[in-house]
Amino acid sequence: MTAEARPGAVPATPTTRRLLERYPRARALVRRGYYFLRGEPLLTYGEFTREKLRDLVRKPDPVILEVGCNDGTNTAWFLEEFPRPRVYCFEPDPRAVERFRKNIGERSGVHLFHIAIGGRDGETLFHMSGGRETMDMPGGWDFSGSLRKPKDHLAMFPGITFDRTITVQVRTLDGWCAQHGVTDIDFLWMDVQGAELDVLKGGTAALRRTRYVLTEYSTAEVYEGQARLKALLTAFRGFRVLARYPSDLLLENRATIET
Repeated sequence: MTAEARPGAVPATPTTRRLLERYPRARALVRRGYYFLRGEPLLTYGEFTREKLRDLVRKPDPVILEVGCNDGTNTAWFLEEFPRPRVYCFEPDPRAVERFRKNIGERSGVHLFHIAIGGRDGETLFHMSGGRETMDMPGGWDFSGSLRKPKDHLAMFPGITFDRTITVQVRTLDGWCAQHGVTDIDFLWMDVQGAELDVLKGGTAALRRTRYVLTEYSTAEVYEGQARLKALLTAFRGFRVLARYPSDLLLENRATIET
């Protein structure tokens, strides 16, 4: 495969490529410039902040869907940054749901659904992560569970185990939105551990009505069948990349800025 065809590669002649390989700092600058000219800034440091979220949404009462809310850490952001947010949170892991309820409690505008969002309605296996028990997580590490079976994750993070599966309820994003009367989404937060394409498959109509999306991505097959970066970008048809963080993509729906 040529350099021009590789996702994330900077188009270059053979001579230029050799120079860039010799001088990694120059390569990094050229690469950043390449994506900047494409209107897709690549950030190799930092992370998405709640200040960035507030500046993007610019509404006192946004509709936010948090698919993979875990213990509510980011849910607390939304409550602090917006006066009257409507936050719909989804989490299939019962351990994380219990911690979410302890951390967030009964808060106006926050709605927790103990389900997974995926490619079809019904039930499926959820691969629970474990290991690394702490005082805050006596049931074991619950940040890495997924609808998809772990693959490279096992070698990348050997301290995290996947010794247990449970059956969880799954809803498509489109079906859930239709049932609950959610027509427009200001921000979709996706932290689904390799199941990104499953969410997109069941949410084509909802995505057309979504202004911004923040989703994790990977250049490795951390979970079986996980979409790599290029495939994920292709699946977000109609969106443009605002920023690429080390492990997150921030996307904007082109249709929302044209209307």
